[in-house]
Amino acid sequence: MNLNKISSFLDSFDEPSIVMDANYRILSANQAYLRDFSNNGPVVGRLCYEISHRFSVPCDQAGESCPLQASRSSNQKERVLHLHYTAHGEEHVDVETTPIRDDNGERTLYVETMRVVRQASSRPASQGLVGRSPAFTRMLARVMRVAPSMAAVMLLGETGTGKELMARAIHEGSARAARPFVPVDCSGLTESLFESELFGYEKGAFTGATHRKQGLIESASGGTLFLDEIGDLPPALQVKLLRLLETGTYRRVGGVEVLPADFRLISATHRDLEALVKAEAFRRDLYFRINTFPIYAPSLRDRAPDLSLLVESLLSRVAPGRELHLSAEAMTLLAAMPFEGNIRELRNLLERASLLADGDEIESRHILDMESEAEASTVTRPKEIDGTWLTLKENEHRYLAWAVAAHQGDRPALARQLGISERTLFRKLGNL
Repeated sequence: MNLNKISSFLDSFDEPSIVMDANYRILSANQAYLRDFSNNGPVVGRLCYEISHRFSVPCDQAGESCPLQASRSSNQKERVLHLHYTAHGEEHVDVETTPIRDDNGERTLYVETMRVVRQASSRPASQGLVGRSPAFTRMLARVMRVAPSMAAVMLLGETGTGKELMARAIHEGSARAARPFVPVDCSGLTESLFESELFGYEKGAFTGATHRKQGLIESASGGTLFLDEIGDLPPALQVKLLRLLETGTYRRVGGVEVLPADFRLISATHRDLEALVKAEAFRRDLYFRINTFPIYAPSLRDRAPDLSLLVESLLSRVAPGRELHLSAEAMTLLAAMPFEGNIRELRNLLERASLLADGDEIESRHILDMESEAEASTVTRPKEIDGTWLTLKENEHRYLAWAVAAHQGDRPALARQLGISERTLFRKLGNL
């Protein structure tokens, strides 16, 4: 195919696109690419990785996945998620590379199309998903792959990892983005509450039903229904949900009319659903209905490079209007914390610390002040005292040094054995 024809074709695209040869050199670029990626400079004749990543070598030689290299190897279209430099700074970009054959069937050119991901930010943001670590990028790549489809999505991972934000990003990246996103917390739902909330009810269906009530399924019509903590649904409610998904219909409580359901399903749980299925605590048939496309939400421990980015973003959310920042010591303290509650725990900690800080800087004492006096002073007596009089502080230091040397497990286990929190243990060890 003639290069001029391909270039003319690209100009009709709304999305940034370029034509490259097999050696990464840009031969043509459309107006959208020049607007978003050129930085007002020339691009034709330059190398794609030089513009997008500011690398001196191809992506695959710099630790990145390279769609051009993959397309050359597979002889077909390839797609990856990258961090690219744009007119607005580094952004997450969905890159798709397609080989173009000449009249003899030889692959000579490649068309690369870029879609900037609007559902997540690689810079501090006052709302939505934020991150740039490898674990976050892998998760986001799966989110963007499944978003345009109608596949049922299962979000897995520990509590506090931002699964509802992931669900919203999937919704916003779908063809249903203009329709409602309806979240439902499944934990603690009784059978009667489940039916009345999801299906709605007719006037007079039960005592107190003075009017017809629209259910959440009806509210989500044309949009997305997000069932959070679906692993907590009792067996009786699992049956009702399975019937809804299998038939695509429902009836309001007290009603006889069969109504069509029109929603895209996203579910989430922190539980091990496979183990629950094996233990017959979760229906196998329902499990396969809702688990078409699983996505793992990484823990905060797996996203260590994102900590400072998350801190800046969360501070703007919990204390809008204040120019808050953490001292170097406070950041070091946060980096050493296990954060079993993940991003939710980090957010709560920062909100409390922001209330304790009178100025613009959050110090380590504002974070350590979270401990209760009772917990902070709890420590086990030494088994042996050698007869030398010591101050209480000296005695505590000696005992902690002995406990650290004698304990065979990790720091969280040591904290449990001493009857104090990991945060208190970290503070006390820092004073040794």
